[in-house]
Amino acid sequence: MSSSPLLTSDRGAVRTITVNRPDKLNALNAQTLDALLEAFEAAAADPAVRCVVLTGAGPKAFVAGADIAEMNGLTPVQGRDFSLRGQKLMRRIEKMPKPVIGMINGFALGGGLELAMGCHLRIAADSAKLGQPEVNLGLIPGFGGTQRLLRLAGRAATLELCLVGAPIDAQRARELGIVNRVVPAAELEAETAKLAEQLAASAPLALRGVLDCVAVGGECGIEEGLEYETAQFGLMFATDDMREGTAAFLERRKPAFAGT
Repeated sequence: MSSSPLLTSDRGAVRTITVNRPDKLNALNAQTLDALLEAFEAAAADPAVRCVVLTGAGPKAFVAGADIAEMNGLTPVQGRDFSLRGQKLMRRIEKMPKPVIGMINGFALGGGLELAMGCHLRIAADSAKLGQPEVNLGLIPGFGGTQRLLRLAGRAATLELCLVGAPIDAQRARELGIVNRVVPAAELEAETAKLAEQLAASAPLALRGVLDCVAVGGECGIEEGLEYETAQFGLMFATDDMREGTAAFLERRKPAFAGT
């Protein structure tokens, strides 16, 4: 049996999942997609994990794309199945009940950018390159790239990135709303860890409420979204964390959230 294509480590309540195929620039093959899905399912179910960081091994790539060598021999039906496999993973990440930060340390191309866009927040090194170059292979994005890029960056940027297929730098990606922050490469790990620790110390149920509301609101009309937000807001008043947070504010101290 081949070894796992992932590395997983915990630091406090933060779990880091690393795609570990640096010799292949962390390209996504079927085994890696399945391993990632399993890893995120495990993180979702583990009460000790409050935040997840996703990154790639080595100095060159977050994930440079799907594994072209594996795709080259696929039939149309197998290609569709491969797309569904990738989309299932991206949807799992997008619907995680805990914040997921994509730490983009290098190339995030094709399936790699699609993987990053499934994360809730993205921090990129200033040296990173991002793009959807599938058209150069006679393909289109298959893991949700056209849809999530459209929602993040708008129609014009999506068409340019997907039709031209040329990568953009991290600063341009930030201007388009594809990444949240750009930091010097040497500071990427420290800045990501700082944000992850901040999120891990926040109220887990409130974080989940925000994630749920944004997920629902992004796929429905404003009235339905507002109704869902109101329902979630009301539910927060049944939590110990809401009592702790408001009491800590009134008492001018730091809250200690238990996730109940």
